[in-house]
Amino acid sequence: MKSMKRSTLAIALIALVAVLAAVFFMTRKPADKAGEAATAAKTKDGANAPKPALTVTVAKPEATELMLTLAANGNVAAWQEAVVGSESNGLKLAEVRVNVGDVVKKGQVLAVFSPETVRADIAQSRASLAEARATAADAAGNAARARTLQATGALSQQQINQYQTTEQTAKARVEAAEAVLAAQEVRGRNTQVLAPDDGVISARTATVGSVVSAGTELFRLIRQGRLEWRAEVTSAELGRVAVGTTAFVVSASGAQVRGKVRSIAPTVDPQTRAALVYVDLPAVQQNTGIKAGMFARGDFELGRSTAPTVPQSAIVPRDGFNNVFVLKPDNKVMQLKVQVGRRLNDRIEITSALPDGARVVVQGAGFLNDGDFVRVVDAPAPAAAAQPATTAAPAAQPAASAAAAK
Repeated sequence: MKSMKRSTLAIALIALVAVLAAVFFMTRKPADKAGEAATAAKTKDGANAPKPALTVTVAKPEATELMLTLAANGNVAAWQEAVVGSESNGLKLAEVRVNVGDVVKKGQVLAVFSPETVRADIAQSRASLAEARATAADAAGNAARARTLQATGALSQQQINQYQTTEQTAKARVEAAEAVLAAQEVRGRNTQVLAPDDGVISARTATVGSVVSAGTELFRLIRQGRLEWRAEVTSAELGRVAVGTTAFVVSASGAQVRGKVRSIAPTVDPQTRAALVYVDLPAVQQNTGIKAGMFARGDFELGRSTAPTVPQSAIVPRDGFNNVFVLKPDNKVMQLKVQVGRRLNDRIEITSALPDGARVVVQGAGFLNDGDFVRVVDAPAPAAAAQPATTAAPAAQPAASAAAAK
């Protein structure tokens, strides 16, 4: 009986322990779930939340008034080039007074030929003229006497006609001698080579001591020092350019100059389908970076239009494309390819469509990747740019944050 009682007591104790264990586990499970939820919330909002990759500033595209331009290429040439040659034949060049690049005035002496031969010819012509005049005077006297004797019959009509013919012949010889003397005097003046117009000497072949023939080129002159840009414009865009349009020209050396369209060619090249537009440039001496024969590119200023622009620092070139980073509502960025157009100071036109109300990353855009989580701060005030360099140190914090984040 005692053993049965002990067995019953043991079974009762085991059952009690099982019930207590079941109650304990049932009451602990909700508490564990509450703790897990609290831990998850802490992870979400606490120290284990995702860290921003970079601190950035953002800006919305702004409507900006920009210049409408038409790009073109062409060569720089002289407006007109004068060839200065020799008008005398067989004379020795005694003196050359100018060189390439010299600015000359109309009528200025450029070179001088030896005048001795011409002076001798002039003296000979004057002597011939004096002899002809003396002969003409004698012939005129004989003819006058013959006419006085015509009524008396002392001389035949044939003799009288001969005296009159001799008088006319003598007068003709005087005129011929005067013409020869005038020609020799012209030769004497041609011993000095004069500038035909104001301008700049662009080439010189004259050499002291050389004997040149008539018509030999001695100098080349850029008339009035004027240059022009001969721009090639396609036939499709030729109608957009008019006489008087302002052009901004940049030479291969980097020199920049403004000019105006003087004229437009009346024909189009059938091979290239392009026409020449002639743009007057300022004086050659005032633009040492622009020379005749240079290749230059330029833009015709056609007017103004309004277009959306963003700061140039917002454009990130990658893999041959231009990109911007658009901020999404969850503070993550989205990389977007864009097409860019005209530039104005530090702003650049966006020609492709952007999402409505888009905000693009400006400062720090070059360090971002698609999908990065960022922290947005306000852009510094424009007046901060005028502060001393010592106060500009905080502007470098975003870059330092980028380095620290990476």
